[in-house]
Amino acid sequence: MLGPTARMIAQLLRHPVWRSGDAGDGTGQGVLLVPGFGFGDWSLRLLRSWLAARGYHPRGTRTGLNLGCTTRLVNHLEHRLEDLARTTGRRVIVIGQSRGGWLSRLAAVRRPDLVRGLVMLASPVLNPLGVHARGLELAQALVRLSAFGVPGLLDADCLRGACYRVNSALLRAPLPRQVPAVSVFSRNDSVVPWWLCQDPCADCVEVTSSHTGMGLDPDVYALLGPWLARWSADPRPTLFAVR
Repeated sequence: MLGPTARMIAQLLRHPVWRSGDAGDGTGQGVLLVPGFGFGDWSLRLLRSWLAARGYHPRGTRTGLNLGCTTRLVNHLEHRLEDLARTTGRRVIVIGQSRGGWLSRLAAVRRPDLVRGLVMLASPVLNPLGVHARGLELAQALVRLSAFGVPGLLDADCLRGACYRVNSALLRAPLPRQVPAVSVFSRNDSVVPWWLCQDPCADCVEVTSSHTGMGLDPDVYALLGPWLARWSADPRPTLFAVR
């Protein structure tokens, strides 16, 4: 008997959206895929394959399980954006799931010259610490392990220190006008309350999937197709400054 994730994968691969589109849709547009908290690039592998088949140039973040300090992760995303912008010659579309979405928003606020468009999937941009109790308990456990010397986990500074204050202020900042954004949310999300995804600077769109299942939901793929194609078709030259 198939488990829930396997069933969702099978449903996606059978859905017409998996075969829709054309190899020239993406016109070589770079797309950076940012996984959620505790997940690696492998969690967005199917989305990456779907994008590549449509002519996009998708890349992962190489951030492991996406558990580290917020500021260090955003710095790393900036470097990945610079590399991909340099490779493609234009600004990059960023798609982030859960924590990956609000990390991507931070990067877009800091470096709008590198970001063509932003998609946030089940991302608590209004308050990352407002997730349901299980998620917050996990974060606090990682902070305790970090205090005991386990490397690569969350620092206490990210939850209540200078790192938290700086990045909370950046999350409250409006997105630059040249960065269009979409925030996808679900009322069936048992990890992130849906109202925390209501970014006032983004088009907020509702789907019915679970939190972790959003990256496998055919409705999300059908939603993303036109947005990504429109952003990729922008004929204006892109200027970015690699620092």
